[in-house]
Amino acid sequence: MDFISPTEIKRIASKYGFVFKKGLGQNFLSSQSVLEDIAMASEIENEGVIEIGPGFGVLTNELAKRAKKVVALEIDDRLIPVLADTLGEYDNVKVINQDVLKTDMKKLIDDEFDGEKVSVAANLPYYITTPIITALIEGDLPLKNLVVMVQKEVADRIIATPGTKNYGAISVLCQYYTDPELVCTVGANMFVPPPKVDSAVVKMAFRNTPAVSIKDEKMFFKTVKAAFSQRRKTLLNCLVSNFTHTKAELTELMESVGIEPTRRGETLSLEEFARLSDIL
Repeated sequence: MDFISPTEIKRIASKYGFVFKKGLGQNFLSSQSVLEDIAMASEIENEGVIEIGPGFGVLTNELAKRAKKVVALEIDDRLIPVLADTLGEYDNVKVINQDVLKTDMKKLIDDEFDGEKVSVAANLPYYITTPIITALIEGDLPLKNLVVMVQKEVADRIIATPGTKNYGAISVLCQYYTDPELVCTVGANMFVPPPKVDSAVVKMAFRNTPAVSIKDEKMFFKTVKAAFSQRRKTLLNCLVSNFTHTKAELTELMESVGIEPTRRGETLSLEEFARLSDIL
């Protein structure tokens, strides 16, 4: 079924009296090449995939051609009858009217995929991108790949390297658990209706073990969060504001692991964050 073109998307919207809700971040992709890029990056040939926010099913259609099974989570109940129409030809697609952030993903994967590793593909609403990515990455789930369409500036932060302006806590989080890479950039004109900003597709391949070895994950991420809490301040001053150690104690600890207290958080690599959190 061809429903990729803006004309067809508008026809379907008209047929069902569907009005796009800005509050739900409903911008539907209308580029066949980008849909194929997302599906290929997901690496789902004869495997399972979860899609978040299928919309009219344009990406679902592409995933269903490749995957053994697609489970699509759609929060907007107005789209359920639309998806029944646009995806009617596929017997390997299951649409669930549910909010991903209120879904027990571990149970879903157990129930629908017998607990086997699956990939997640999504054109994420901009307003809720970070909470969804964080929940999936930190959820201790049997995930293979997370391939997401996000606002371009979010993609830049996910793949950013130390010492660059985009490097931050989300960079460390994603790079600790996954190996992220940019798949493609997507202009606003490739959506219906077009958003106000450009987008990008990022692939995050889950690591078998985290990127660095640490004593305590809770302390590691507390240290990372503290380091980026006040970007204009030195690392020492950021830590003083977030830990009970004195400035003299922190200075001694930092220097003992080869980190100058005058540096800023965005200059630290994952390995340096690991050394710092371990000594703290």
